[in-house]
Amino acid sequence: MAQPGSGLARSIADNLAGQIEAGLLKPGDKLPSIREYAMSNGCSKNTVISAFDILTAGGLIEPRRGAGFFVTARSTRARTDEAETSTLDRAMDIVWLMREQLRSKAEFLNLGEGFPPIKWLEETRLDQFHQRVVRTGVGSLFRYGSRYGYLPLRQHLQQKLAGYEIHATPRQIVLTHGANQAMDLVLRYFARPGDAVLVDDPGYYTLFGKLKLSGINMLGVPRSQDGPDIETLAALIKQHRPRLFFTQSVGHNPTATDTSAAKAHQILRLAEAHDLVVVENDALADLKPRPMARIATLDQLRRTIYIGSFSKSVSASLRVGFLACDPELASDLADVKMLTHVSSSEYCERTLEVILSEGHFLRHTNRMQDKLRRATAAGIKALEEVGAMIYRPTEQSLYLWARLPGHEDSIALARRMLDHSVILAPGAVFSPRGEGPSPWFRFNVAYLNDPRFAAALHAIESA
Repeated sequence: MAQPGSGLARSIADNLAGQIEAGLLKPGDKLPSIREYAMSNGCSKNTVISAFDILTAGGLIEPRRGAGFFVTARSTRARTDEAETSTLDRAMDIVWLMREQLRSKAEFLNLGEGFPPIKWLEETRLDQFHQRVVRTGVGSLFRYGSRYGYLPLRQHLQQKLAGYEIHATPRQIVLTHGANQAMDLVLRYFARPGDAVLVDDPGYYTLFGKLKLSGINMLGVPRSQDGPDIETLAALIKQHRPRLFFTQSVGHNPTATDTSAAKAHQILRLAEAHDLVVVENDALADLKPRPMARIATLDQLRRTIYIGSFSKSVSASLRVGFLACDPELASDLADVKMLTHVSSSEYCERTLEVILSEGHFLRHTNRMQDKLRRATAAGIKALEEVGAMIYRPTEQSLYLWARLPGHEDSIALARRMLDHSVILAPGAVFSPRGEGPSPWFRFNVAYLNDPRFAAALHAIESA
């Protein structure tokens, strides 16, 4: 049997232990079966068995003959700190924040929301496209599609990338279940437990969860107002020899910063000198002006993997994303996709292709950008009215990164705001280190103008 605590098994065990200790998994809750957990997380059953053995040895779970594994009553540990009295104490963490994104609470104001409002997206009217999708080839909808994904959609994406001056053939584009699966494929191909991978700090918290689950050594590159800190990047590359650097050049989540052309050139010089692959996540591309600088534009996909998505501009439910890269690498990543998921959803890909085929999509994204500009201006004003310090005021961004006066611990304030039906996204969640309090929050500009925000903050500060 694998040595307890090694590699991916230890990472899975630590992740589940964290959920148990945080109260997200409660005594008596049944865990997914070994087979289900292995399938959903893309690992072997032996790895899951080793992880469950670790948890069983620690008294956190117990096997019940013929029924599976259950959280034990002994897993409820005594709390020694008042800050650990609720299920959110350990963590307004990655799992908690992701659950909040996937759950609709009409009575709550969710300033930590990751998506534009539904009203901004519903004009795409997905219900109108089913018959047109069926007419494009009903027979193929009953079979798996190409390992690369639906060709006409890849041809549309070729044109989309050309608009960013990124030149790619359809054979360089692989369709995925959203941007997150694209990142999964890259990690499976390049990284193994214990390997070093560079990420933005602060950065995309869902990526951090993937890296922790995979047992990868995650190294944060501080994010300045014009992109990653180059001196720190160079030092980390020299010391740890990582293969990958995940970064976001345009409309960075969460800081709303953009990487300057000068820094993009410096990043590529370092990548060339040290055999580094730059993974550029551009999931917010449709919400930003086209002329903005991208690393992949300068590099033309030689040392970059460009990742895109339509979750923010069409629908997260379609789960259509893509990656673009060197053609040989694209073929390898398509094989990884085939081995782990067989194929992506051709029905969803055909739906998106029909949407993109209409001139309506361009009008839709233009209207969304106009709404975003107005919401950003209103959001900046709302934050200024409560005395917030904004990291980088901008004309157009889905998010703003800001700190509120007198509140140095964003998790503590987020917990108190929950009592007033306001959900915040505390800065610690966006840190790859996850250590110590952070005064920063990520705010979704589309909701900042709601008077419940200022009212809840005033109530707390007046108490």
